[in-house]
Amino acid sequence: MKLSERARNTPPSGIRRFFELAEEMDDVISLGVGEPDFSAPWKARAAAIHSLERGRTSYTTNRGMLELREAIAGHVPRYDLDYDPETEILVTTGASEAVDLALRALVDPGDAVAVQSPAYISYGPGVRFSGGEPLPVSTRPENDFVMTYDDLERAGAADAEVLMICYPNNPTGATASAGDLAEIAEFAREHDLTVLADEIYAGLTYEGDHTSIATLPGMRERTIVFNGFSKAYAMTGLRLGYALGPSEAIDAMNRIHQYTMLSAPTTAQYAALEALEACDDDVAEMRTQYDRRRRFVISRFHDMGLDCFEATGAFYAFPEAPYDDEQFAEDLLHSEGVAVVPGRVFGEEGYGHLRVSYATGMADLKEAMTRMERFLDERRDET
Repeated sequence: MKLSERARNTPPSGIRRFFELAEEMDDVISLGVGEPDFSAPWKARAAAIHSLERGRTSYTTNRGMLELREAIAGHVPRYDLDYDPETEILVTTGASEAVDLALRALVDPGDAVAVQSPAYISYGPGVRFSGGEPLPVSTRPENDFVMTYDDLERAGAADAEVLMICYPNNPTGATASAGDLAEIAEFAREHDLTVLADEIYAGLTYEGDHTSIATLPGMRERTIVFNGFSKAYAMTGLRLGYALGPSEAIDAMNRIHQYTMLSAPTTAQYAALEALEACDDDVAEMRTQYDRRRRFVISRFHDMGLDCFEATGAFYAFPEAPYDDEQFAEDLLHSEGVAVVPGRVFGEEGYGHLRVSYATGMADLKEAMTRMERFLDERRDET
């Protein structure tokens, strides 16, 4: 069978490679995959079961159930966002589908798309699938991995059509304040960039409140915001996300959605509706647990003598690797059975770092840190 050039040129996921290596071994503690160890809140699961028992297994309207879009419209004001559920909200099969739809709706062949780096591994391939050319915008630890006006200028983002950002950030755990985002917004306005803001981790912000770039002056009309239920509600397998944006953009995304996904999973939509209406306490408890783990993991890295950026969002730490990040990750996995992801898979700026997910239980985290410390001590003794 002849494969398309696009498929042949798409590399396998670097995260999945380490995940599959870990699956082949016994007694492995995986800190590699960004998936909560919690189950979805019981009320959300019960709503999903109830919807099935009542035979609600048909398609919904393409944009998602109006009742759910109204609930989303009622939820996002906590981030000072305000969208019309009739025309400015699209329910999708995970936030990833929403990002893909936006890229295909906004990007023409050859368009440059400025992409934050390091960043989630799907953005670059997604840009290429849409026919665009990714333009990495480096962020650096000395700036807490926050994108600056100078970073954008240095990368040549003035020539881009679209800017892709993610705060709280995967893989660094960085967050961006209103002041930080103001620099990005200024650049976007000056150079007429459309901004795609992945805010899937907005509900997992530990110090201060989350700010959406869409709330800044002159940004709502040029920004599409992505969020969903996978992370804060621990509903990864239910695959439900949403996009918020100007009606013209949401309508264009929905036209593509109509021909590809038709509608987001119906059972998941009922679960999400219940999650928004009745599960704030569950989210708060999970956030408290993640915050406790975050402080523990960063403290342990400091004890080990590893430089580690003070992550304040998502559920990732991003310490510096003591030597080549990919080799270190492989050595640690084979020697101690601890799986982490080399930073390079998230972009050139990730070289020399490790993404460590703390979305696993405290007992496993403590054991993983003990094993990593032992591994480092043995390496130091050898040298």
